[in-house]
Amino acid sequence: MHKKLHTECLGYQVFNGELAEAFSQQKTLVSTINQYSYCIAEEDLEFKKALEQSEILLPDGIGIVVAAKLLYGKKIKKIAGADLHDFLLKKLNNNQGSCFYLGSSEKTLSLIQSRISKDYPNIRTGFYSPPYKNKFSAEDNAKMIAAVNDFKPDVLFVGMTAPKQEKWSFAHKNELDTTIICSIGAVFDFYAGTLKRPNKVWVNLGLEWLGRLIKEPKRMWKRYIYYGVVFLKYLIKAFFKRNF
Repeated sequence: MHKKLHTECLGYQVFNGELAEAFSQQKTLVSTINQYSYCIAEEDLEFKKALEQSEILLPDGIGIVVAAKLLYGKKIKKIAGADLHDFLLKKLNNNQGSCFYLGSSEKTLSLIQSRISKDYPNIRTGFYSPPYKNKFSAEDNAKMIAAVNDFKPDVLFVGMTAPKQEKWSFAHKNELDTTIICSIGAVFDFYAGTLKRPNKVWVNLGLEWLGRLIKEPKRMWKRYIYYGVVFLKYLIKAFFKRNF
């Protein structure tokens, strides 16, 4: 990846370009970073390494956009996992490509399959729902890898929630027979319709997080309120370190 497409932000090289410029024929691991994942990565070195070693690290959060501007004077554009998903599906449909969805429930994957066949009829799709558990066994991993490799997709979408999905994708990157690996979490539910993404008004105002918090306060308060405060502390610390 050309250096001009990255901007330093809080110790990470964050993608700062157009998605059309992002991909080549080389194997590419794509992850996203926001205030929540930044805070979790500070406590989880395996997760931090997975983010650092991703070829593309998308700024999927207004906190990261603000940090880049405040600390480094760099203007970067927020790119959500849902934006990446839409971009790649359009590209695959135009090229009659293939993608594989690894993660979530059989019900959610069935809804994705139904929608994608209507929205993007030229894409060949594959699906696998792994067991729902905190830690996969060697047998679980072997079955997941085999499911992907039997299909050989152009793009692999992984949806297991952070940081599990990023750590799994990074750990098994070299075993997976695919070119692009994307950890996109909630996008599975957004696209399936089991969870509604805040509308474009919220997104364009940089308040997508607030829209999600209002919709799911019990599930999202810690991510956005508690870790929002934690992230602010990291931001203030970094600001004083750079300026004083």
